[in-house]
Amino acid sequence: MSLIDRIGQQVLFSFDPETAHGLSITALRCGMPVAARAPRDSRLEVSLCGLDFPNPLGMAAGYDKNAEVPDALLGLGFGFAEVGTVTPLPQAGNPKPRIFRLTRDEAVINRLGFNNEGHDAAEKRLLARKGRSGIVGVNIGANKDSSDRSGDYEKGVARFAPLASYLTVNISSPNTPGLRNMQAREQLGELLSRVMAARAKATKQPPVFLKIAPDLVEVELEDIAAEVTEKAVDGVIVSNTTISRPSLKSAAHAGETGGLSGKPLFERSTAVLARMRRLLGPDRAIIGVGGVDSTETALEKIRAGADLVQLYTGMIYAGPSLPGRIVSGMLRAVEKDGLKSIRDLRDSRLDEWLKKGLGE
Repeated sequence: MSLIDRIGQQVLFSFDPETAHGLSITALRCGMPVAARAPRDSRLEVSLCGLDFPNPLGMAAGYDKNAEVPDALLGLGFGFAEVGTVTPLPQAGNPKPRIFRLTRDEAVINRLGFNNEGHDAAEKRLLARKGRSGIVGVNIGANKDSSDRSGDYEKGVARFAPLASYLTVNISSPNTPGLRNMQAREQLGELLSRVMAARAKATKQPPVFLKIAPDLVEVELEDIAAEVTEKAVDGVIVSNTTISRPSLKSAAHAGETGGLSGKPLFERSTAVLARMRRLLGPDRAIIGVGGVDSTETALEKIRAGADLVQLYTGMIYAGPSLPGRIVSGMLRAVEKDGLKSIRDLRDSRLDEWLKKGLGE
């Protein structure tokens, strides 16, 4: 971490996590911080689902919930940014406090509950950036009190298909009661049928990704892979936060309910990623998320089967220069191994990751 990043972290960590998050959004909106540009090199480019990513590193959903700063995030060195989760109607989310730093673990527990300003606000901001370059995905969800959650996803597709580089169907947050039940095969099949039909009716048909939980067992992963394949969903994002609690050092907050993200999530999410690659085959797109905080962890996701990689919590602990450092490290790794493309690394450690158990 650079001195500037360290000072910035100390300032933000003097505030409660949610206030610090809001301050970081404000800083980005105002053009701060300024990070060193990530290198542009054809060997880092990834063509996937009709999109040309300048590098394989993206900002995960959850940070820019209301599509306020996607271009500023791209300016930090990310090859793409995902905004949301956005629900049809604004909602406040769960009671505060609802974000907890587990500093010794370089982790976070959150139970935000899809707090966001709703479709109208996000659409207005995305319309304002229409025509700009850069890949910006939109992560869509359902309102907590919705009587038709699948219908909420249809609304999200209809609203954001014309504006999004890609859409992510998020049914894996642990903080909306009953949402993860939509990963069960029968419910998932109905949801994906309706989502893909809604996309077919839209004026533009961006790729659709399904974001899944890391807490699934083998048979559940098999069902999801079968439905994704049958419904011709473009890809899967592995994974959201976990409700499990691996050995944690930060005793003060380890018992808080919500989803755990950060360094402790890396092992489990990467093992699930490898299984999805085996189940989906070589051609379906996979984005790896969970515990990415360095060049090596990002590259390991690719070796385990990911086409692209996302992070969020890692930047809380490593600072806004992290994306640029990771992308620079990726280029050095490609040069060191004499690779023509970073895609040559994909699946190179798939078998090793498949040997790791899921702790069922």
